[in-house]
Order: sequence, then C-alpha cells, then structure tokens
Amino acid sequence: MNNSCRFLLVILVLVGSLEMFNFCGADPTNGFTLVPLTESNFELQKPYDIPLDQRYSFVNGFTIYGSMLMTSRTTPIGLDYSSGVWQFEGYGFVPNGTYGATVGQIHGAAHGATTLILRIYDGDMKY
Repeated sequence: MNNSCRFLLVILVLVGSLEMFNFCGADPTNGFTLVPLTESNFELQKPYDIPLDQRYSFVNGFTIYGSMLMTSRTTPIGLDYSSGVWQFEGYGFVPNGTYGATVGQIHGAAHGATTLILRIYDGDMKY
C-alpha cells in the first residue's frame, strides 16, 4: 500500500471516529415532544365586535386601526401551556432601516415569566 492510500485510510478512520464526539453539545430539543401545529392554532380571533375587514386599513403605507371595543366574548384557543416545560420556536421579520423598535414576548409561569426582549438600533438587533 503506498503512502497516499495509507494517508487516506487514516483520514477516513479519523473522520469516522469523530461521530462519537459531539463537539456542538447536546441537541436542545432532546426530551421534548414535537407538537404539530394545525390551522386551528393560527385562527385569527376577533376579540372585538368589529369584522376583520373593518378592523384596520392601509393609508399611504401606514396601517390605521379603527376604534375598538375593549371587551371580548371569545376565549383563548390552542394548547394549555400552564404546566410542564415547553420549548418555543418562532420567526420574526424586522424590515431594513428599522430604528428604535422593540420586539418582546413574555410567557407567564408558576415560578416567574420567561421574557424575550429584542431591541433594534442602527440595524443591530440586540438581546
């Protein structure tokens, strides 16, 4: 066996043995059960007495919201997140040129809240 074949064999053995070592740490989703989302998870609720097509309008590139009643006859839909450990994944879009925006999400929990606050200044998004 010539030297180039030996070298290739050594490289293949080394690469194959690297699979035993997880240099990136554990998979953060290990132990969680995937909960499939259905269309009912994305149902747009109307917590006000205004039809969807009358809730807002677009004028010169701005979204204009009409006056809305602050009462609701609806109940929350979806899964019960009040117990157990849940992992959430989400996507967001911040348009280029956005300045001074804050994106936040708070999930109440029995022992406190999980908070995510993102601030955008000069094109940089910071936690």
